[in-house]
Amino acid sequence: MDEQIESRQRRLEQLPSSEGEWRQRLTPQQFEVLRNKGTERPFTGKYAFTKDRGTYRCAACGAELFRSEAKYESGTGWPSFFEPIARGAVELHEDVSFSMRRVEVTCARCGGHLGHLFDDGPEPTGERYCMNSISLSLEADDARPDGVVN
Repeated sequence: MDEQIESRQRRLEQLPSSEGEWRQRLTPQQFEVLRNKGTERPFTGKYAFTKDRGTYRCAACGAELFRSEAKYESGTGWPSFFEPIARGAVELHEDVSFSMRRVEVTCARCGGHLGHLFDDGPEPTGERYCMNSISLSLEADDARPDGVVN
């Protein structure tokens, strides 16, 4: 098995069990957003304007979250998607922080904070999954070792 595939498989199998282990795995900026529910500034994330084809994975655990075909330009300054890759890929939670009522989106596998869900997206869903770039990792279609495109 290819070393890159083995490394990804190990990452998917083992999740950190403590804050210290998460701090070792993530950069300080990733830790702030993914574990402390922070938000990157708009128009600063590396995927805000990316049009590359591929699969967006959780930067914390590697779980598949979104496909590039569901990404669109929302004008908000964050990467936006109209649907996740699969129904169970993300979890939704009520967020009443900062005196606002929003829907928080987290990775279903590791619980990492990804962003928020709004109901002002395009068809076919009318939803906008407004994500933090730092919470995501893009695996380009041509980089997939199995050659499969979802």
